[in-house]
Amino acid sequence: MNRAPLPEKQAVMHSSSLAAAPLVREPVHAPVAHLIRGGIVEGMHYGSVVVLGADGEVQLQIGDIEAAFYPRSAIKPVQAVAMARAGLPLHGELLSLAAASHSGEERHLAGTRRILELAGLTEEHLRNVPDMPFDPAVRDAWIREGRAPSRLAQNCSGKHAAMLYTCALNGWPLEDYLDPAHPLQQAIAEIVEDLTGQRIARVTVDGCGAPLFGISLHGLARATARIVSAAPGTPEARVADAMREHAEMASGSGRDVAALMRAVPGLLSKDGFEGVQVAALPDGRAVAVKIADGANRARVPVTAAALARAGVDPELLTGFAGEPLLGGGREVGRVRPVRSLEPLAGAAVRA
Repeated sequence: MNRAPLPEKQAVMHSSSLAAAPLVREPVHAPVAHLIRGGIVEGMHYGSVVVLGADGEVQLQIGDIEAAFYPRSAIKPVQAVAMARAGLPLHGELLSLAAASHSGEERHLAGTRRILELAGLTEEHLRNVPDMPFDPAVRDAWIREGRAPSRLAQNCSGKHAAMLYTCALNGWPLEDYLDPAHPLQQAIAEIVEDLTGQRIARVTVDGCGAPLFGISLHGLARATARIVSAAPGTPEARVADAMREHAEMASGSGRDVAALMRAVPGLLSKDGFEGVQVAALPDGRAVAVKIADGANRARVPVTAAALARAGVDPELLTGFAGEPLLGGGREVGRVRPVRSLEPLAGAAVRA
């Protein structure tokens, strides 16, 4: 699906400095992690990684960081910024939930209901797909209790509630808020291009039903860096502050992305399906990761290694080395990032 043209008023706001859309091509991924069992490489994960310095320059790239790809839920902080710029008045836990891929815990459901109440709306207005909670333990409890899938439990319900609230505040239609030609989605597309610094390559539909924008991995890292390094009080800073201060609302109890934000001071991070993760620090350093086969077991250690390469103290990242590979109930191996992701010798370690 190609993106609908921007309305005339929005089109004139586009900067002529925007780079062209990334090319739609088969990404030239490279090895980013090895599965080591008993000292032998048993398997290999391909992917792409980009590390940006505080000046925005590429410090390291592996694979193909410029091909068009879909960032999945890692784009949610950008979507939340777009809604905040459009007048969404949420703060704190509820703004974090607006950028969330939540676990379906009761606090996530209650927060989504609260956003809908503030908009004068109900769960019936949501257009995301019904689903069971994302967290396995919460999902199992739902099944035992005989509870059915619901739009409220689906992991993107906070974002959808915030989208509806933004529409209500601006007098935009509610029924078709997921249409790429809808004013809300056009406003979001404009901010995606503004923060990534490049045109959108393609528009498709994400798993929840919302429009999903094709950008580059480099563009995703650049956008997240701009959000985290924005001036206090801006919509970008509001979103970054909310997600960092309420990391479990943006994800859930026991989720690795929340633990990572707690472990590294000032870090904003967001994961996405199909092995995507982005993370950025207040000084503008940022990393973005795409695991080609979508494997979570590689996503976490590769992201941690990229952050160490960006200058984060490796001691802060020891809990993110990946799950051990077991043999007969004991550890016999682990997923190891490739050597090119190791910190440079003599590099200064910064928080």
